[in-house]
Amino acid sequence: MNTQTVKTAAPSRPSPVVKVYPQQQQLTPPQFKRISSFMEKTTGIKLPESKRTMIQARLANRLKVLNFDNYAQYVDYVFSSNETASDEITMMIDLITTNLTHFFRENTHFEFLNSTVLPELAKEGIIIPDIWSAGCSSGEEPYTLSIVIADYMKKNPGQFTDYRILATDISTKILSKAVEAVYPMETVKNLPDEIKRAYFLKSKNPDMDLVKVKPIIRNKVQFERLNFMDGSYRINPKKDIIFCRNVLIYFDKPTQLAVIKKLVDCLKPGGFLFLGHSETIFGSNLPLKTVSTTVFQKTREK
Repeated sequence: MNTQTVKTAAPSRPSPVVKVYPQQQQLTPPQFKRISSFMEKTTGIKLPESKRTMIQARLANRLKVLNFDNYAQYVDYVFSSNETASDEITMMIDLITTNLTHFFRENTHFEFLNSTVLPELAKEGIIIPDIWSAGCSSGEEPYTLSIVIADYMKKNPGQFTDYRILATDISTKILSKAVEAVYPMETVKNLPDEIKRAYFLKSKNPDMDLVKVKPIIRNKVQFERLNFMDGSYRINPKKDIIFCRNVLIYFDKPTQLAVIKKLVDCLKPGGFLFLGHSETIFGSNLPLKTVSTTVFQKTREK
């Protein structure tokens, strides 16, 4: 009996599904408007239309993580009554918030702090200065403050017994980075060698160009989340020094004034407020007098 091998055609495979990735989607003007309106109302940060492409890029990965096909689904989810959406709102704020800083940024402020403010506080009999770094981003500013005061105490023994620094930001993600206190080596390359030796630890792994702020500096800083749009800032005790620099530029004029008023409420009479070099209190009618470039002192009650 002859046998014949019959070759059968291989079963046809379904055509592969072509996935359209979120990067290929667009955040439409109405969707962007919902996000920008929310950000301005909730955080005070204004996002002009020119920022739409940037926001689209920053949120693209969240669409992947949440398995959404487009920004319409994401926006509807974020602003829904879903219980988990509140966590996503926090994530969205973290991604949108711009955080740009470095050690000893706008160094003239730290020079003035060292040469004028700290000696004046010591002269007033304050032995434990209370400082607030408002809008602290990834921690470089509060750690710089800690370094300046630690160095001052080393060179002026007996003036202060200790110091406390509160550091706040709206972004939980950036606060986590600040608590870690680990930074690329390049962020400290321009600092004096004595500062680097005294206050930073180099990674033991030669392949890792990283430094970590030493515990003597880290342990003086307490990090907390705070939204400048909160009705009040429940900051106790009142502070001797407040740094709030390069934050107000994201707000409109009425919001800037409202924030500064609340900051001043948290400042002791005779205390000092440091703003960014592009920020001003001109025409604000607040109990502040200018003592240096964008440095103000709260007037004492008569």
